[in-house]
Amino acid sequence: MADDELKPAYLIAGSDRPKVDRTLARLRARFDVDAIEVHAASETPGDDAVASCNVMGLFGSGSRLVVVEGIDAWKAPDAKAVADYLKSPAPGTTLALVADGEVKKDAPLSKAVAAKGGELLLWDVTLKAIPRWVAEQFKLHGTKAEPDACRLLVELVGDNIYELAGEVDKLATWAGGDEVTEHDVEELVAPRAGSPPWNLTDAWGVRDISGVLRAAERMLDRTGDPLSKTIPRLVGSLTNHVRRARGAHRLEAAGVSPAEAASTLGMKPYPAQKLYAQVRNFSATELDDALIRLAELDHALKGGSRLANELELERALVEITQRAE
Repeated sequence: MADDELKPAYLIAGSDRPKVDRTLARLRARFDVDAIEVHAASETPGDDAVASCNVMGLFGSGSRLVVVEGIDAWKAPDAKAVADYLKSPAPGTTLALVADGEVKKDAPLSKAVAAKGGELLLWDVTLKAIPRWVAEQFKLHGTKAEPDACRLLVELVGDNIYELAGEVDKLATWAGGDEVTEHDVEELVAPRAGSPPWNLTDAWGVRDISGVLRAAERMLDRTGDPLSKTIPRLVGSLTNHVRRARGAHRLEAAGVSPAEAASTLGMKPYPAQKLYAQVRNFSATELDDALIRLAELDHALKGGSRLANELELERALVEITQRAE
Protein backbone atom coordinates (compact mmCIF):
# COMPACT_ATOMS: atom_id res chain seq x y z
CA MET A 1 0.00 0.00 0.00
CA ALA A 2 1.70 3.20 -1.15
CA ASP A 3 1.98 5.96 1.44
CA ASP A 4 1.37 8.85 -0.99
CA GLU A 5 -1.48 7.58 -3.14
CA LEU A 6 -4.53 5.50 -2.38
CA LYS A 7 -5.99 3.00 -4.82
CA PRO A 8 -9.70 3.05 -5.64
CA ALA A 9 -10.05 -0.44 -4.14
CA TYR A 10 -8.17 -2.94 -1.99
CA LEU A 11 -8.88 -6.62 -1.48
CA ILE A 12 -7.45 -7.65 1.89
CA ALA A 13 -7.41 -11.34 2.76
CA GLY A 14 -5.33 -14.27 3.95
CA SER A 15 -4.67 -16.75 6.71
CA ASP A 16 -2.25 -14.32 8.43
CA ARG A 17 -5.10 -12.68 10.31
CA PRO A 18 -2.95 -10.38 12.50
CA LYS A 19 -1.38 -8.94 9.33
CA VAL A 20 -4.82 -8.58 7.73
CA ASP A 21 -5.93 -6.65 10.83
CA ARG A 22 -2.84 -4.43 10.76
CA THR A 23 -3.30 -3.71 7.06
CA LEU A 24 -6.90 -2.66 7.56
CA ALA A 25 -5.96 -0.59 10.61
CA ARG A 26 -3.29 1.28 8.62
CA LEU A 27 -5.77 1.94 5.85
CA ARG A 28 -8.41 3.23 8.26
CA ALA A 29 -5.81 5.52 9.85
CA ARG A 30 -5.57 7.39 6.54
CA PHE A 31 -9.15 8.65 6.95
CA ASP A 32 -11.11 10.67 9.46
CA VAL A 33 -13.35 8.51 11.66
CA ASP A 34 -16.47 10.19 10.29
CA ALA A 35 -15.35 9.42 6.73
CA ILE A 36 -15.39 5.63 7.24
CA GLU A 37 -18.44 3.49 6.50
CA VAL A 38 -18.40 -0.22 7.41
CA HIS A 39 -20.69 -2.91 6.00
CA ALA A 40 -21.11 -6.67 6.40
CA ALA A 41 -21.05 -8.53 3.09
CA SER A 42 -23.75 -10.92 4.33
CA GLU A 43 -26.15 -7.96 4.48
CA THR A 44 -24.64 -5.81 1.72
CA PRO A 45 -24.49 -7.21 -1.83
CA GLY A 46 -22.04 -5.81 -4.35
CA ASP A 47 -24.60 -3.43 -5.85
CA ASP A 48 -25.29 -1.86 -2.44
CA ALA A 49 -21.57 -1.49 -1.68
CA VAL A 50 -21.09 0.24 -5.02
CA ALA A 51 -24.06 2.50 -4.31
CA SER A 52 -22.46 3.55 -1.03
CA CYS A 53 -19.26 4.48 -2.86
CA ASN A 54 -21.15 6.51 -5.45
CA VAL A 55 -23.25 8.32 -2.86
CA MET A 56 -20.14 9.34 -1.01
CA GLY A 57 -18.58 10.51 -4.23
CA LEU A 58 -21.56 12.71 -5.03
CA PHE A 59 -22.35 14.19 -1.67
CA GLY A 60 -19.33 13.64 0.54
CA SER A 61 -16.40 15.98 0.99
CA GLY A 62 -12.77 14.94 1.14
CA SER A 63 -11.50 11.35 1.16
CA ARG A 64 -13.89 8.54 2.05
CA LEU A 65 -13.51 4.86 2.89
CA VAL A 66 -16.10 2.15 2.40
CA VAL A 67 -15.21 -1.11 4.16
CA VAL A 68 -17.06 -4.34 3.35
CA GLU A 69 -16.16 -7.20 5.68
CA GLY A 70 -16.68 -10.91 5.09
CA ILE A 71 -16.66 -10.75 1.30
CA ASP A 72 -16.14 -14.52 1.25
CA ALA A 73 -19.95 -14.64 1.17
CA TRP A 74 -20.15 -12.75 -2.13
CA LYS A 75 -20.92 -14.47 -5.42
CA ALA A 76 -20.12 -13.78 -9.08
CA PRO A 77 -22.78 -11.01 -9.47
CA ASP A 78 -21.22 -9.12 -6.57
CA ALA A 79 -17.78 -9.34 -8.19
CA LYS A 80 -19.26 -8.09 -11.46
CA ALA A 81 -20.83 -5.10 -9.70
CA VAL A 82 -17.43 -4.18 -8.26
CA ALA A 83 -15.72 -4.66 -11.65
CA ASP A 84 -18.27 -2.38 -13.33
CA TYR A 85 -17.87 0.25 -10.62
CA LEU A 86 -14.08 0.26 -10.87
CA LYS A 87 -14.29 1.20 -14.56
CA SER A 88 -15.19 4.66 -13.27
CA PRO A 89 -14.73 4.80 -9.47
CA ALA A 90 -16.02 7.70 -7.40
CA PRO A 91 -13.31 10.34 -6.91
CA GLY A 92 -11.86 10.49 -3.40
CA THR A 93 -13.50 7.20 -2.39
CA THR A 94 -11.63 4.01 -1.47
CA LEU A 95 -13.35 0.64 -1.35
CA ALA A 96 -11.82 -1.92 1.05
CA LEU A 97 -13.00 -5.50 0.60
CA VAL A 98 -11.98 -7.68 3.54
CA ALA A 99 -12.24 -11.49 3.56
CA ASP A 100 -12.52 -13.68 6.64
CA GLY A 101 -10.10 -16.21 5.15
CA GLU A 102 -7.99 -16.89 2.10
CA VAL A 103 -8.93 -15.64 -1.37
CA LYS A 104 -7.25 -16.96 -4.50
CA LYS A 105 -5.66 -14.56 -6.95
CA ASP A 106 -7.71 -16.02 -9.79
CA ALA A 107 -11.04 -15.62 -7.97
CA PRO A 108 -13.54 -13.38 -9.83
CA LEU A 109 -13.35 -10.65 -7.20
CA SER A 110 -9.55 -10.71 -7.15
CA LYS A 111 -9.47 -10.39 -10.92
CA ALA A 112 -11.97 -7.54 -10.81
CA VAL A 113 -9.93 -5.55 -8.30
CA ALA A 114 -6.52 -6.23 -9.86
CA ALA A 115 -7.65 -5.47 -13.42
CA LYS A 116 -9.26 -2.13 -12.62
CA GLY A 117 -6.54 -0.24 -10.78
CA GLY A 118 -7.07 -1.79 -7.36
CA GLU A 119 -4.56 -3.73 -5.25
CA LEU A 120 -4.57 -7.23 -3.83
CA LEU A 121 -3.18 -7.50 -0.30
CA LEU A 122 -3.19 -11.25 0.30
CA TRP A 123 -1.35 -12.35 3.41
CA ASP A 124 -1.24 -16.14 3.55
CA VAL A 125 0.79 -18.47 5.75
CA THR A 126 1.23 -22.11 4.75
CA LEU A 127 1.29 -24.74 7.46
CA LYS A 128 4.91 -25.54 6.69
CA ALA A 129 5.91 -21.88 7.00
CA ILE A 130 4.26 -21.15 10.36
CA PRO A 131 7.46 -21.57 12.45
CA ARG A 132 9.18 -19.07 10.14
CA TRP A 133 6.17 -16.76 10.53
CA VAL A 134 6.54 -17.03 14.32
CA ALA A 135 10.21 -16.02 14.03
CA GLU A 136 9.18 -12.97 11.99
CA GLN A 137 6.66 -11.97 14.65
CA PHE A 138 9.38 -12.06 17.29
CA LYS A 139 11.47 -9.78 15.07
CA LEU A 140 8.58 -7.33 14.87
CA HIS A 141 8.75 -7.17 18.67
CA GLY A 142 12.50 -6.56 18.54
CA THR A 143 13.17 -9.98 20.04
CA LYS A 144 15.31 -12.89 18.85
CA ALA A 145 14.05 -16.45 19.20
CA GLU A 146 15.77 -19.78 18.69
CA PRO A 147 14.46 -21.73 15.67
CA ASP A 148 13.66 -24.63 17.99
CA ALA A 149 11.72 -22.27 20.22
CA CYS A 150 9.57 -21.15 17.27
CA ARG A 151 8.96 -24.76 16.23
CA LEU A 152 8.01 -25.81 19.75
CA LEU A 153 5.62 -22.88 20.10
CA VAL A 154 3.74 -24.09 17.02
CA GLU A 155 3.74 -27.65 18.35
CA LEU A 156 2.19 -26.53 21.63
CA VAL A 157 -0.31 -23.98 20.38
CA GLY A 158 -1.21 -25.31 16.93
CA ASP A 159 -1.75 -23.31 13.75
CA ASN A 160 -4.17 -20.70 15.12
CA ILE A 161 -2.39 -17.53 14.04
CA TYR A 162 -4.18 -15.30 16.53
CA GLU A 163 -3.20 -17.53 19.46
CA LEU A 164 0.38 -17.74 18.24
CA ALA A 165 0.57 -13.95 17.94
CA GLY A 166 -0.67 -13.63 21.52
CA GLU A 167 1.96 -16.07 22.78
CA VAL A 168 4.70 -14.27 20.85
CA ASP A 169 3.65 -10.98 22.43
CA LYS A 170 3.68 -12.57 25.89
CA LEU A 171 7.08 -14.21 25.43
CA ALA A 172 8.67 -11.11 23.90
CA THR A 173 7.44 -8.97 26.78
CA TRP A 174 8.72 -11.48 29.31
CA ALA A 175 12.12 -11.76 27.60
CA GLY A 176 12.71 -8.02 27.84
CA GLY A 177 15.14 -7.97 24.92
CA ASP A 178 16.83 -11.30 25.64
CA GLU A 179 16.65 -14.22 23.23
CA VAL A 180 13.66 -16.54 23.67
CA THR A 181 14.89 -20.13 24.02
CA GLU A 182 13.23 -23.51 23.63
CA HIS A 183 13.41 -23.90 27.41
CA ASP A 184 11.52 -20.60 27.86
CA VAL A 185 8.70 -21.85 25.63
CA GLU A 186 8.58 -25.16 27.52
CA GLU A 187 8.24 -23.33 30.83
CA LEU A 188 5.82 -20.55 29.83
CA VAL A 189 3.47 -21.97 27.19
CA ALA A 190 0.71 -24.43 28.02
CA PRO A 191 0.08 -27.08 25.34
CA ARG A 192 -3.33 -26.89 23.73
CA ALA A 193 -2.91 -28.09 20.15
CA GLY A 194 -5.40 -30.65 18.91
CA SER A 195 -2.85 -33.48 18.89
CA PRO A 196 -0.02 -34.32 21.27
CA PRO A 197 3.05 -32.14 20.70
CA TRP A 198 5.39 -33.39 18.05
CA ASN A 199 8.22 -34.03 20.47
CA LEU A 200 6.10 -36.82 21.99
CA THR A 201 4.92 -38.37 18.72
CA ASP A 202 8.34 -37.86 17.11
CA ALA A 203 9.99 -39.75 19.97
CA TRP A 204 7.40 -42.52 19.68
CA GLY A 205 7.93 -42.67 15.92
CA VAL A 206 11.66 -43.41 16.31
CA ARG A 207 11.00 -45.70 19.28
CA ASP A 208 12.89 -43.48 21.72
CA ILE A 209 11.56 -44.61 25.12
CA SER A 210 13.38 -42.00 27.19
CA GLY A 211 12.28 -39.27 24.77
CA VAL A 212 8.66 -40.37 25.01
CA LEU A 213 8.71 -40.40 28.81
CA ARG A 214 10.48 -37.05 28.96
CA ALA A 215 8.00 -35.46 26.55
CA ALA A 216 5.00 -36.82 28.46
CA GLU A 217 6.42 -35.58 31.76
CA ARG A 218 6.91 -32.09 30.34
CA MET A 219 3.34 -32.04 29.06
CA LEU A 220 1.98 -33.01 32.46
CA ASP A 221 4.19 -30.50 34.27
CA ARG A 222 3.20 -27.56 32.06
CA THR A 223 -0.56 -27.92 32.14
CA GLY A 224 -2.63 -26.00 34.64
CA ASP A 225 -5.33 -28.68 34.69
CA PRO A 226 -5.41 -31.53 37.19
CA LEU A 227 -3.79 -34.79 36.11
CA SER A 228 -7.20 -36.46 36.22
CA LYS A 229 -8.09 -34.40 33.15
CA THR A 230 -4.68 -34.04 31.51
CA ILE A 231 -3.71 -37.72 31.33
CA PRO A 232 -6.95 -38.93 29.66
CA ARG A 233 -6.69 -36.03 27.19
CA LEU A 234 -3.11 -36.98 26.36
CA VAL A 235 -4.06 -40.64 25.95
CA GLY A 236 -6.99 -39.76 23.70
CA SER A 237 -4.82 -37.62 21.45
CA LEU A 238 -2.06 -40.24 21.33
CA THR A 239 -4.62 -42.93 20.49
CA ASN A 240 -5.84 -40.85 17.55
CA HIS A 241 -2.25 -40.49 16.36
CA VAL A 242 -1.55 -44.22 16.58
CA ARG A 243 -4.85 -44.97 14.83
CA ARG A 244 -3.78 -42.70 11.99
CA ALA A 245 -0.39 -44.39 11.99
CA ARG A 246 -2.03 -47.78 11.54
CA GLY A 247 -4.09 -46.38 8.67
CA ALA A 248 -0.96 -44.90 7.08
CA HIS A 249 0.84 -48.22 7.40
CA ARG A 250 -1.94 -50.00 5.51
CA LEU A 251 -2.15 -47.31 2.84
CA GLU A 252 1.59 -47.46 2.21
CA ALA A 253 1.41 -51.25 1.96
CA ALA A 254 -1.26 -50.76 -0.70
CA GLY A 255 1.05 -48.49 -2.69
CA VAL A 256 -0.64 -45.19 -1.76
CA SER A 257 1.75 -42.22 -1.56
CA PRO A 258 1.76 -39.82 1.41
CA ALA A 259 0.32 -37.02 -0.72
CA GLU A 260 -2.51 -39.26 -1.90
CA ALA A 261 -3.15 -40.56 1.61
CA ALA A 262 -3.31 -37.13 3.26
CA SER A 263 -7.02 -36.51 2.62
CA THR A 264 -7.94 -40.06 3.66
CA LEU A 265 -6.04 -39.62 6.92
CA GLY A 266 -7.51 -36.16 7.49
CA MET A 267 -4.07 -34.54 7.40
CA LYS A 268 -2.07 -32.02 5.44
CA PRO A 269 0.50 -33.49 2.99
CA TYR A 270 3.59 -32.66 5.08
CA PRO A 271 2.34 -34.25 8.35
CA ALA A 272 1.20 -37.26 6.31
CA GLN A 273 4.69 -37.64 4.87
CA LYS A 274 6.12 -37.38 8.39
CA LEU A 275 3.68 -40.03 9.63
CA TYR A 276 4.69 -42.39 6.82
CA ALA A 277 8.31 -42.10 7.99
CA GLN A 278 7.27 -43.00 11.54
CA VAL A 279 5.21 -46.08 10.70
CA ARG A 280 8.08 -47.66 8.80
CA ASN A 281 9.59 -48.33 12.22
CA PHE A 282 6.63 -50.50 13.21
CA SER A 283 5.00 -53.66 11.91
CA ALA A 284 1.26 -53.86 11.35
CA THR A 285 0.99 -56.19 14.34
CA GLU A 286 2.87 -53.77 16.58
CA LEU A 287 0.53 -50.94 15.65
CA ASP A 288 -2.50 -53.12 16.31
CA ASP A 289 -1.03 -54.12 19.68
CA ALA A 290 -0.32 -50.45 20.50
CA LEU A 291 -3.98 -49.56 19.96
CA ILE A 292 -5.08 -52.45 22.15
CA ARG A 293 -2.62 -51.36 24.86
CA LEU A 294 -3.93 -47.78 24.75
CA ALA A 295 -7.49 -49.08 25.06
CA GLU A 296 -6.39 -51.02 28.15
CA LEU A 297 -4.81 -47.85 29.49
CA ASP A 298 -8.05 -45.95 28.96
CA HIS A 299 -9.89 -48.63 30.95
CA ALA A 300 -7.29 -48.44 33.73
CA LEU A 301 -7.66 -44.66 33.97
CA LYS A 302 -11.42 -45.05 34.34
CA GLY A 303 -11.15 -47.17 37.46
CA GLY A 304 -9.92 -50.46 36.08
CA SER A 305 -6.66 -50.34 38.00
CA ARG A 306 -5.53 -49.61 41.54
CA LEU A 307 -2.23 -48.17 40.35
CA ALA A 308 -1.67 -44.41 40.09
CA ASN A 309 -2.64 -42.95 36.71
CA GLU A 310 0.87 -41.59 36.17
CA LEU A 311 2.33 -45.07 36.61
CA GLU A 312 -0.24 -46.63 34.28
CA LEU A 313 0.61 -44.02 31.66
CA GLU A 314 4.36 -44.58 32.01
CA ARG A 315 4.01 -48.35 31.67
CA ALA A 316 1.84 -48.06 28.57
CA LEU A 317 4.15 -45.56 26.88
CA VAL A 318 7.11 -47.86 27.40
CA GLU A 319 5.22 -50.86 26.03
CA ILE A 320 3.96 -49.18 22.85
CA THR A 321 7.38 -47.67 22.11
CA GLN A 322 9.86 -50.44 22.85
CA ARG A 323 10.86 -52.95 20.21
CA ALA A 324 9.60 -56.50 20.50
CA GLU A 325 12.22 -58.86 21.86
